[in-house]
Amino acid sequence: MLDINFIRENAEVVKKACKNKNVSISVDLVLDLDKEKRGLMTEMEALKAERNKISRGGADNKAIFAQAKEIKEKIKSMEPELLKIDTELKGLLLQLPNVPFDDVPVGKDDSENVVLRKVGRTPKFLFSKPKDYMELAEAMDLIDTERAGKVAGSRFGYIKGDLVMLQFAIMRFGLDIARKEGFIPVMPPVMLKKEMARGTGYFEATDEKEAYYLPEDDMYLIGTSEQALVSMHANEVLEEKILPRRYVGFSTCFRREAGSYGKDTKGILRVHQFDKLEMVIFSKPEDSKKEHELLLKIEEKLMKALSLPYQVVDICTGDLGGPAAKKYDIETWMPSENRYRETHSTSNCTDFQARRLNIRYKDKNNKMQFVHILNGTAFSTRPLILIMENYQQKDGSIKVPKVLQKYCGFKIIK
Repeated sequence: MLDINFIRENAEVVKKACKNKNVSISVDLVLDLDKEKRGLMTEMEALKAERNKISRGGADNKAIFAQAKEIKEKIKSMEPELLKIDTELKGLLLQLPNVPFDDVPVGKDDSENVVLRKVGRTPKFLFSKPKDYMELAEAMDLIDTERAGKVAGSRFGYIKGDLVMLQFAIMRFGLDIARKEGFIPVMPPVMLKKEMARGTGYFEATDEKEAYYLPEDDMYLIGTSEQALVSMHANEVLEEKILPRRYVGFSTCFRREAGSYGKDTKGILRVHQFDKLEMVIFSKPEDSKKEHELLLKIEEKLMKALSLPYQVVDICTGDLGGPAAKKYDIETWMPSENRYRETHSTSNCTDFQARRLNIRYKDKNNKMQFVHILNGTAFSTRPLILIMENYQQKDGSIKVPKVLQKYCGFKIIK
């Protein structure tokens, strides 16, 4: 959520942010409602002051009593209008996106994202055509989407055998690296109260359709561990000395994948249920850009350790999402498709989520400030797929990256 004072003073900046993020909302209407609300509140405060002044004249005086009662009734009659305006204003404020940093590339959608660098060489196979991960998995009975479809429907899969051990190895490796960087391990709840879900800032846009909602419980299943980790400190005042506060959370995540029918429907690249290791940082405002670069550095460290070829992408305004002011993606080479696919992202959401969830700290001048909140992927299920494809051998076996061998206990899957 944006500070209303910021909107008043920077209306054109907010309008530009809405335009560049493809958000259709009237900033002028927000300002009009805000002005109307402040005017009504001023009028009501003036009436309250007048009533108090009259009341001090003596409650036994019938004329004074009648006048005070009349003012009280007038104030009461204005309250529904104030509530109506305030509700409409809050609804619009929740729809306004965060303002992108000045260095974010302007673009309409993901086709205008900017590749910053490519790292690693794409593999050169000594056989004619590399297999896709599902061909490799089905030949060794490692992934079963047919039976998962029978049990749970489309976009589910059974991961089996040595692939399970490899997946846990990936997660444990990521967890160890994050801990060395000062991240506190957390296993968060996978359900959120509605107010906590909306506090993260995702549910006004596409995630409203993406999220699984449980109406009887009035709760959402999380789409990423970030949502539960960010909400953990809702309505709290953190001590400045503990900032930056870094968490790494492991959880199962759930997404409807609404609007993606016919897209990646085969296999487990885009599924309704997946596991994820997610990093979240609460920082002081002046440190958030530095912390964002740390998250990207850790993500690249993980990918380099796996020796997977990747590219770092600077996300443009039209693909940035509501809460983020700046976002990087890491896309990893997928041989079967001869292109890079997203495996990681990291975002600086500044104080956008903190305002919605009321997460603050006292600075050195004893002044209340909202923290800045950042997030970044350590690992999800996708790197498993990219390891399978990039490390495949002519006989259909899969080498295990050296750094993971001590975690899973074997060097090759065959």
